[in-house]
Amino acid sequence: METKKSLSYLRAKKKVETLKGFYGHLTVYILINTAMILVQANVFNSEKVDFTGLGIYVTAFFWGIGLVSHALYVFFVLNVRNNFLKRWEEKKIKQFLEEDL
Repeated sequence: METKKSLSYLRAKKKVETLKGFYGHLTVYILINTAMILVQANVFNSEKVDFTGLGIYVTAFFWGIGLVSHALYVFFVLNVRNNFLKRWEEKKIKQFLEEDL
């Protein structure tokens, strides 16, 4: 019984760490791309401010593709219950715990 509780705790902890990693990725994406777009649009110097060029959004677009794939992994792939993988993980964990004893 104690092993099941600790396994559940470890799984929950892994999910929280994965979510935390995604939220960190999202925060960095927003901060860095906002700064890059503002700099490339000449907001911080005396030249004309121009947000119309598509070139200033290229980094945000391609990084956004990576961010979307990270989100799909975190929110969909990890939430799909794969019983075979789950049973295999539990079997291997029990095996390693028994070998340590």
